[in-house]
Amino acid sequence: MKPSLQLKLSQHLTLTPQLQQSIKLLQLSTLELNQEIERFLLENPMLERADGDGSDFAPSAAAAGPAAPAAESAGASESGETRTEGEARSEGESSTGLDEGMDWSSVGSGGSGSRDDDDDVDYQEFQAAGISLRDHLDLQVALSPLSDRDRALVRFIIEALDDDGYLHQTLEELLELLPAELEVELDELAIALRHVQNLEPAGIGARTPQECLSLQLRALPASASRNLALQIVDRHLELLAERNFAKLRKLTGCDDDALRAAQALICSLDPHPGSQHSTEETRYVLPDVVVRKLRNRWTVALNPEAMPRLRINQLYASILQQHRGQGGGLTGQLQEARWLIKNVQQRFDTILRVSQAIVDQQRQFFDHGDVAMRPLTLREIADQLELHESTVSRVTTQKYMATPRGVFELKYFFGSHVATDTGGAASSTAIRALIRQLVDAEDRRKPLSDAKIAELLGQQGIVVARRTIAKYRESLNIPPVSLRKAL
Repeated sequence: MKPSLQLKLSQHLTLTPQLQQSIKLLQLSTLELNQEIERFLLENPMLERADGDGSDFAPSAAAAGPAAPAAESAGASESGETRTEGEARSEGESSTGLDEGMDWSSVGSGGSGSRDDDDDVDYQEFQAAGISLRDHLDLQVALSPLSDRDRALVRFIIEALDDDGYLHQTLEELLELLPAELEVELDELAIALRHVQNLEPAGIGARTPQECLSLQLRALPASASRNLALQIVDRHLELLAERNFAKLRKLTGCDDDALRAAQALICSLDPHPGSQHSTEETRYVLPDVVVRKLRNRWTVALNPEAMPRLRINQLYASILQQHRGQGGGLTGQLQEARWLIKNVQQRFDTILRVSQAIVDQQRQFFDHGDVAMRPLTLREIADQLELHESTVSRVTTQKYMATPRGVFELKYFFGSHVATDTGGAASSTAIRALIRQLVDAEDRRKPLSDAKIAELLGQQGIVVARRTIAKYRESLNIPPVSLRKAL
């Protein structure tokens, strides 16, 4: 074929860099957003944190109005709408990113002020490092009257413990790890293990949960309850786990009161004694929005502590304005800084709008609790706010709401529909709350079976199958009826 040139006009899906950043920021959690902003602050000199001089961005009143352009664009692009590159660049911005007469010192976004580098350090934010389990045991070994050889073997076993304080390897396996020239005997390792098991906290060095409980009981002062509990743990622990109290009474020859006291003592023990020295850092949730009742209406406000304050660096912006056309890379960085500020502002406006819509739909929950939760889907909120469903999904993932009833992820307020005999629908969250109420109020001597719970819910007009009750019960970490039975 003869080569030729042809002019063809077509449409295709385009995600501009600004739109991609808007979508990315929308799905980040508060912690991830702060990390992303810190990265931008390090890489872009045109961007800085505001110092709280009153020029920072406050969420606009339009947050409760029509859908924001960036959020709508994110949804529209994913639903198949097309945009040309020319349209993406025609949002009131020049090719250089400079607007005539723009006061860049007033451009900013954010909430509560963040500490500048020159501010005094709040040393209360730094927590003392906790001592690890191995360090705690090593300190005790260092004070023990053992020989150097025995102390070394004890520390060798301590290194083999897991974070819960258990020894999962056998002594034979540990013996193979030692150099042959040390001539360590198996009996020496057994003695070293006994030394480890005499350390605090009690139960350390156990090889099974049964041995762990037994070690803790042996460390307690002798008493009738302790002796009975030790007998049950050493010989009949499976029967106790199965709640087979009749057979336990027969085998131990005790009455109900003694068995009840022994059971309470066993339940007070710690099956994971090493966990109290865990070095894992506790991570706290910072809510994005706060719900309050004002004038008999539940309203949502952005949490200022979760909102970063950002603005354009006034010094660099003024220099760039004075030397137009000579900014080089700074011009592009100024544009990126403007995009970030706008998209951060857009993110919080969208979160506020979606949160308020959720609260309006679930106001009965805030008045009466989980049992009043109504069925709600992402599609309902998306249609109400004229957003794409994927945008609502991003907004409600890893975003948290502080309410008088606790802190909840926005996803918590969405639940599947379960039919009622009146033709209506009940939320799965409300059904879980009802199951919890029924189990909490049941007679522990005759706990409710899944079929009985389904029957009781049916009497309230909620049609739920027994297997559905079992699924919801397991999601609530409620044990089956056989394990809820008590004396």
